[in-house]
Amino acid sequence: MPEGHTLHRLARLHTERYGGHKVAVSSPQGRFAASASLLDGTVFAHADAHGKHLFHHHGEHGVVHVHLGLYGAFTEQQAPPEPPVGQVRMRIVGPTHATDLRGPTRCELLTEDEVEAITTRLGPDPLRGDADPDRAWRRIAASRTSIAALLMDQTVLSGVGNVYRAEVLFRHGIPPMTPGRSITETRWRAIWDDLVALMHEGVRTGSIDTVRPEHLPEVTGRAPRDDRHGGEVYVYRRAGQPCHVCGTEIARADLVARNLYWCPACQA
Repeated sequence: MPEGHTLHRLARLHTERYGGHKVAVSSPQGRFAASASLLDGTVFAHADAHGKHLFHHHGEHGVVHVHLGLYGAFTEQQAPPEPPVGQVRMRIVGPTHATDLRGPTRCELLTEDEVEAITTRLGPDPLRGDADPDRAWRRIAASRTSIAALLMDQTVLSGVGNVYRAEVLFRHGIPPMTPGRSITETRWRAIWDDLVALMHEGVRTGSIDTVRPEHLPEVTGRAPRDDRHGGEVYVYRRAGQPCHVCGTEIARADLVARNLYWCPACQA
């Protein structure tokens, strides 16, 4: 599932390409056809994101709410676009580009009030300027749940997924099963600040890179990461491989139906 930086990159891209322009909106697949007909020919005002949720604002005509889930994806091409291929839920065509959406968990036309109801339920997003980290801290400080599970709870903290969760805990030497209430406020602030920096870098580059300069392949002489997810990471999807810092074998376990990765030595 895409993490928050991906949705913020899409919001930036779609605002740059369509913001302030009339757009053609259709649903070749048909499942979004009624809403698409209401939006066709309207002005695309702007796009923004909150956590893993993307919002296309069309002024008084409403807001398209997209949650990609596990299988959703946007594809981009220049206008005029080629005929749609596959199950295209929504197609947007502007003056210079076209965007196709396939396989999302949610693609729905909402009012601004309905959008607010969604975002109110979400935790603070490290990529948003209006985020309040104290909201997340109050939930964490009162919880017996593991910090690893809390970081993935979108009502506690929005936009953080499996990669950022595993990596930020490693970077701060925190055992993933530590109860939230055992995390000090100082440590929480350090985690938050690190997530803000890492995720903004993810928006800038389009990849998740969490390895500090002194542990990069060109410094240590190790082979670069060879993984379809890309990016240099410490523990994510590295179970059984040696830790970049101490050489201990990276561990893996199941937590809330997701893979959890950590170094038993660096996060002891």
